[in-house]
Amino acid sequence: MKNLLTSVVLIACCMAAPSAIGQGAANDVTDMQALRQAVKNDKRAFVDSVMSLDAAEAKRFWPIYNTYQQALDANLRRRVVAMQGFMFRDAPVTNLAAKQYATEMLAIDDAEVKARRTMRSRVMRALPAIKAARYMQLEEKIRAVQDYDAAASVPLAR
Repeated sequence: MKNLLTSVVLIACCMAAPSAIGQGAANDVTDMQALRQAVKNDKRAFVDSVMSLDAAEAKRFWPIYNTYQQALDANLRRRVVAMQGFMFRDAPVTNLAAKQYATEMLAIDDAEVKARRTMRSRVMRALPAIKAARYMQLEEKIRAVQDYDAAASVPLAR
């Protein structure tokens, strides 16, 4: 009985903690639909509102952000070209085409990881650790939503 009561109290505390923490957080981005819409409308403005950078931090941060976004855009274009070439071909998919597609997708993933590592290293040097971590979390959430949307729209190879 004591263990049951302890478990119930622990569960109640765990369930209440996130809402208590989030009550004062104007920058809470746990609502993925709202995140999706905010990024669609204006990602830079959304990041700016979440980050709350002072002038000196902003001067150091935005060039890093811009460089990283350019790398993401280049990799996204590359990914779209690879997917279109694989999914919308005139001929049936061959083993060779599938291997080439897989190789290209892995190369794109490697390029994205390299860009992410570079960005993280630069952001950690440019901002206080908490703000740097906040930005990294924000980019991860944005990427998760974008990856989900892409996965939902692309059919499996046949």
